[in-house]
Parts: sequence; structure tokens; C-alpha cells
Amino acid sequence: MTSSTCPKTINDRLPLAPLLALAMTAFIIILTEALPAGLLPQMAQGLAVSEAWIGQTVTIYAIGSLVAAIPLTAATQGMRRRSLLLTAIAGFVIANTVTTLSSSYSLTMVARFLAGVSAGLLWALLAGYAARMVPAHQQGRAIAVAMVGTPLALSLGVPAGTFLGALVGWRACFGIMSVLALVLMLWVRLHVPDFAGQPQGRRLALRQVFMLPGVRSVLFVVLAFVLAHNILYTYIAPFLSAAGMAESTGLVLLTFGLTSLLGIWVIGVLIDRHLRTLTLASIALFGLAALALGIAGQVPIIVYLAVGTWGLAFGGAATLFQTAVAKTAGDAADVAQSMLVTAWNSAIAGGGILGGLLLEQLGVGAFAPALLVLLVASFVVVIKSD
Repeated sequence: MTSSTCPKTINDRLPLAPLLALAMTAFIIILTEALPAGLLPQMAQGLAVSEAWIGQTVTIYAIGSLVAAIPLTAATQGMRRRSLLLTAIAGFVIANTVTTLSSSYSLTMVARFLAGVSAGLLWALLAGYAARMVPAHQQGRAIAVAMVGTPLALSLGVPAGTFLGALVGWRACFGIMSVLALVLMLWVRLHVPDFAGQPQGRRLALRQVFMLPGVRSVLFVVLAFVLAHNILYTYIAPFLSAAGMAESTGLVLLTFGLTSLLGIWVIGVLIDRHLRTLTLASIALFGLAALALGIAGQVPIIVYLAVGTWGLAFGGAATLFQTAVAKTAGDAADVAQSMLVTAWNSAIAGGGILGGLLLEQLGVGAFAPALLVLLVASFVVVIKSD
């Protein structure tokens, strides 16, 4: 990496202004996706549909990310990176503005799909962009900073958005998101360095990227780990209800969010020296949490300790996986990241489906064994990978 493509830092410090711009991008992506979950009643009333139909605004967002990440990333390999980043962020300005003003459920769904498409492209860009800003020995830390917007959005942004929606209405929340995206575009234009796209002769086909050593292992671990997470996270309310803790759902989720923040801080400090060890530790901690919930999931203190451990394990997971893909794929990092985005969103959808089947057929007691099977498989793949 030459000085023309990697800005020099003083005393080996990270370039925080551009990295925090990427973190704000992640914050906007997650908050735009999750806001409807906290605003279901208001949105249902405003668009004259049921809350179940409003719930599908989250589904259509995920579908947009799922179908767009790989083809859009592959098609835009040659574009200048900052122009592409700005274009994708502009998609959020448009989508959230339309959502703010729309009185039509169908139009809102189109806007949500557009937001999902923009999210799929941005997720594929962020880690590789952060890695290109710094020397190789700082790439993990840079990606950790760029990803900090994700747990912040989940632990603080969504509750704040829900509270704000109750005060000023759901439309104002999406309007604020549009303004934030506009501010972000200015921030990116002024402070984020530009990079060239991939030259035609150096671009790899999707199959070639998929066959690169290590890429398939990372994708499998992502799929299994995130599937395990979403089985439990999606159905945490019925799990807690069965434990007699239904009224504590908010506090349990807050515990998860706070320890997730701690997790991403720990990962950010250590990742460049201990990527493999941290990945194994995260899987093992999640496995211990699942085991504790399976054995003593009726005991409130055990539930809080287990959920806190789960949050600690999950907080830095995105950083670990994206750093692993970036280091494994090299110049093809953006395309490999798009595959990671697809695997991640597939796991989100799969968690909802598989968790629902387990809940209906076997009850919440089946969650812990299912999680342990997935996590043991992940652990073995990491152990055996080079």
C-alpha cells in the first residue's frame, strides 16, 4: 500500500474523522432498518394498515440488502470509492424523505426497499474502505471504529428513536434520518479520502473470490454464528416470558446492548494481534451463554449474566468477521464483503424462520441445543482454518 492510497498518521494514530464518518454511516443504516420496530403503532395508524404489515417494512429492507449486495458491488468495482459511497448514502436521503412524506403503504415499501439496496452496497464498502485508510497493522482497529455505529444504533439509537417518535411523531423520526444522511454526505465529501476503483485487469469474478482460500470458512462461520444469534434475539420475548421475566424484556435487551459496546471496545483494542483467538473466544462465550440459558434459564440472575456474556461475544462479531474477510480476500475485499452481507442477511431471515419453527414445534427449550450445534460447528471451522 503506497502513500498515495494510505494517508499517513501522526504517532501511528488512527484517522478518526473519516473513520467516524463511516461509523455514522453504519449508525444510519441500522437505525433506518430498525426504527419501524419501535414505531409500529404510530406507523400503522398513519398508513392505515395493521402493525403486522408495518413489520414487513423491516422485512423488505432486509430483502433489498440481500438481493443487491453482491450484484451491485460486483457491478461497481471500477467506480471511485468516495463517489460510490456518496451515491449509496444519497439513497438513504431519498428513501427516508419519501418515508417521511408518504401516505401510501405501497410507496413506503418501495422507499424501504431502496433503503435496503443502499444498505447492502454500503455494508459491502465500509470495512474495505476503513482498511484502506490505514497501514496493515491497524486495519482491525480501523474497522472496529467504523463498525461502532452498529451497537450504538441498537443500544441507544433505537430506544431514543422510539421515545422521540412518541413525542413528535414517526414521520419526524424519518425526517431527522434524512437530515443526518445529508450532514453525513457533507462530512464524507470533506473528510473521507477518495480511492480508485478496481482496475479491469485485476477484478476477480464472483466464483474466483468465493474460491479464495479462507473465504468460504469465514462465510460459513458468519452464517452459523449470526443464525444462532438471531434465533435467540428474534424470540427473546417469548423466551423471557417462559422464564417469568416478560416485564424485564427491556432491561434484558439493555444489558445486551451495553455489554455489546464493551465487546466492540475489547475487539478494537486487541484485534490486530489476536484475530483468530478473539474469534474463538467470542464463539466460546456465546456457547457458554447458550448453555447457561439451557440449564438455568428460569433463574433471573443467570439470565442476566448469560445475556451479558452473549452481548460481550456478539458486540465485536461484525468487526471480527469483516476484518477476517478483508485480510483473506485482499484486493477483492469489497466483493467478499458483499458475500458476507448476503450471508449475514440470510442468517437474519433464517433466524426468524428456524426460530419460529422451533418455538412452535418444540418450545423455547429447543433454542439452547440449536444454538450450541451451530456454535460448535463454527468453533470447529475456525480451529481447522488456516
